[in-house]
Formats: sequence, C-alpha cells, structure tokens
Amino acid sequence: MPAQPVLDFHVRLAPRPGADERLLSTLDDCGLVRAVVCAGGTIDLDRLARQLVEGGHVKTDADNDAVLDACSGTDGRLVPFFFANPHSPSREYRARAAEFRGLEISPAVHGVDLTDPRVVELVGVAAEFGHPVYVVCLTRRGAGVGDLVALARRFPQVNFVLGHSGIGNIDFYALTLIRDEPNILLETSGGYTCVADAALTRLGAERVVFGSEYPLQHPTVELAKFEALKVPPEQWRQIAWDNAHRLLGEEKP
Repeated sequence: MPAQPVLDFHVRLAPRPGADERLLSTLDDCGLVRAVVCAGGTIDLDRLARQLVEGGHVKTDADNDAVLDACSGTDGRLVPFFFANPHSPSREYRARAAEFRGLEISPAVHGVDLTDPRVVELVGVAAEFGHPVYVVCLTRRGAGVGDLVALARRFPQVNFVLGHSGIGNIDFYALTLIRDEPNILLETSGGYTCVADAALTRLGAERVVFGSEYPLQHPTVELAKFEALKVPPEQWRQIAWDNAHRLLGEEKP
C-alpha cells in the first residue's frame, strides 16, 4: 500500500546525528510523501515505560529547534509541530507558534493533566494560531480520553488528534467517548487492526488519520494494518491524505 499519496501524521525526530536524513530515507523507502514531525528523545524510553505504569514526569524541554531545522528546506515535505512543556510558560509557545503548524501535549512525558490551567493556556494559544493539537492520553485521572473530551468541548474551534488509537492497543472505549465530538480525530499508530476497523465504522473515515510513530514503529508496520483491512481506495485517500491536510489548513493537493 500506498497506491495513493500518504502523509504520515506522527513521526518523531530522534536526537541523533543524521536522524533527519534517515527520516527522509525511510519516507522514500515506504512511499510516504509527507510527514508531521514532533521532537523525540525528550525522555529515556525506559523511564517513559516506567512512568506509564507508575506515574511520574520530567520537566525537560523538547528540542523543537532541531525539528525546525530538519523541516526547513524540505519544501513542506516535513511539517513541524511544537512539543510543548507545560512546566514552561505558555509564552514560549506563543512567541514561536508562527514557525510551527501544530501542537503536541503529552501527559505521559511531562505529567501535567489535561485539566491543568497550564495546558488550557497552551491550547488557547493553539486556537489563536489555528493549530491542531495532538494528545497522548493515559489511564491516569486528569489525562484520560474523557479529560480530552472535556478539553475539546472547551475549545470547539480547535481540532484535536487522539494519538496511538487511544490508550493501549484495544481501546474501543475511546471510540465511544469521542464518537460525538466532531473536533477529535483518531491517529491509528499502535492500535490493533480491530480498533482501526471499528474507528472507520463508528467515527467514519473522515475522522481517522494515518500515523506511524517512527522511529519507534516502522511505517511499513502501520501501512500493513490498513492493507490487511482492505480499506476502499476512497476511504484510504481520506485517512492517508485528505484529513491530514484539512487539519493543517491546507487545500487538498
């Protein structure tokens, strides 16, 4: 798969020499035309895994400058998102928002609830700049899908993307929670094929976006998910291309 153009809505830039070249090479190998890029390496993976189970947080700023550097000169092929640190003042995002195309908030990394006023301030800035907001939810109170729903209702003018098919790999409950929230879309990396299939039925193809979470997951794995589902070409076009461009405020190429 792809017989049609694909925009990968969620890749990370690893903080290693040559990471941008490897990213572009991987996109070429997989036939991916564009990608939304967020900073990686903000937290050690072993610590992240422990925080997912036991809680905790870091106060480390993501390397958003490296993301901008990697995206510059690619003629829009790589699309930069700002990975916000709610422990830092929202004015830092506001001052640079025009350089980016969207916002990421991760309670898994920084440990700040989606109900926290600092997160609300960040989303308010995103609303001003027309940025979509990518969110990774947790089972912890304050960071769950229900909390994302409450945030999305507070900002109906903002488009939110629930990352990684919800929480875990079989989160049908997330689909139920976001079903009646038209400004929340689902990004499908990590989830089982049954969840992607259910999302197409319950949310509709217009509310699903393809993402891989490269380099933690190779794009071919996530592409295989939709290949296995035999998604009709018109739906695949929406998932892989049209919806992402709508979120970015771009006319469909």
